[in-house]
Amino acid sequence: MMITRRGFAAFMTTSAWALTGAGTLGLGPLASRAAFAQARPKITVSSLTLPVIAPLVWNVMKARGLDAKHGFDLELKPYPSISAYYAGFATGETDALIGGPTVFQKLYQEGVPARIIGTGFTLADLVIFVKDDKIKSLADLKGKQLAADMGSGQFQVVKIYANAKGLDLGKDITVVNANFAVARAQLEADRVEAAMVIEPLASIILRQNPSWKIIFNAAEAWREITGQDGWELVPALRADSIQRVPQAPNMLLAAMQDVAAVLRNDLDAADKIAVDSVKLPPGILKAAVESKRLDFVVTPAWQEAPRKSLLDMMDRAVKAGFYDKAPDPKIIYTP
Repeated sequence: MMITRRGFAAFMTTSAWALTGAGTLGLGPLASRAAFAQARPKITVSSLTLPVIAPLVWNVMKARGLDAKHGFDLELKPYPSISAYYAGFATGETDALIGGPTVFQKLYQEGVPARIIGTGFTLADLVIFVKDDKIKSLADLKGKQLAADMGSGQFQVVKIYANAKGLDLGKDITVVNANFAVARAQLEADRVEAAMVIEPLASIILRQNPSWKIIFNAAEAWREITGQDGWELVPALRADSIQRVPQAPNMLLAAMQDVAAVLRNDLDAADKIAVDSVKLPPGILKAAVESKRLDFVVTPAWQEAPRKSLLDMMDRAVKAGFYDKAPDPKIIYTP
């Protein structure tokens, strides 16, 4: 089933999210060495011109030459909006991107041959801010207003948690639909009592408004109701791209693990790349990583624990009424 950019963009207009090395992959010998014996294959990835986190993975990878190290040439195709970012992947303009697991769930049901190849950013960067010290939990928002992007995968996570706690978002808590930047502005202007945001905006908020309080961290909340980790952004390749470059999942994951190592061990350099490439204010990426809100953990999706957690997220999205059915398990790539 072919998807046109026009048709796909209609779905993605309301969606938002903000926006990863070989020895520890557990993959055995990778294709990197063999790849050098011939011309390096090209892997084209969707990127963004927005000051968000996801494109930073590719920027660090390219700046450090991690693509060449692992036997491929990374080509970045930048897009000016989230809808165009996903549409490029859906229509085959790009081979790979980093996106929300439940967004890939929707794409798969729309006929896009998406294959999730690994884990990525945990849910830790999804938070809810308040200004009132008396509000200490999501339950304390009963009868109050929360500004949140209702079309985003992040909102699905909050709603799934609220349901598990017996709260009805939209009924017990009034939800004002707003993207992350507008949600922050609504709280600043006291039009709502709480705002749902993600990194890097969360670190920017804390720098500018240190008195604001975080009452909800999605990683902690998800672990509370499921007993396992959840994922906000994960890497996926198209099945036809994997056919063209069979070693692409291994090579890309190895390079992403190297990016994760840069974030752990050379954070000042990564912060400078963020300033230069996605125009984040100096120190914001560093603050996000050091706070543990921005946590980049790259493991193969076909391993038992990641596979289980990713499919569980999709099952819960169905039970919460976001989708009619869970996708075929082959949405998770298996070598």
